Amino acid sequence: MLLVVWIAVPVVCLLVLAVLAYGVLGALQRLGREANALQRETAPLLAQAQAVQARAVQARAGAAPEGASPPAGERPANAVGLPGSGASRA
Repeated sequence: MLLVVWIAVPVVCLLVLAVLAYGVLGALQRLGREANALQRETAPLLAQAQAVQARAVQARAGAAPEGASPPAGERPANAVGLPGSGASRA
């Protein structure tokens, strides 16, 4: 009888470990698919942000020296009036 227990316990432990490993590997595969989908969805936003950054660099290269005030009637680029922020819109 004791021999049956010594055989059954490791077999049950191996089955439990196999089920856990199967679940973890499945979750990793799902996580990889989700990460790829997120990358595909955000790629256009990244490209747009890089284009805006490139335009800003070009504009800054042709702009006035650092510390100069913007021309009259134009607000600085960092003066964003967000809703509820208390900042006035020009």
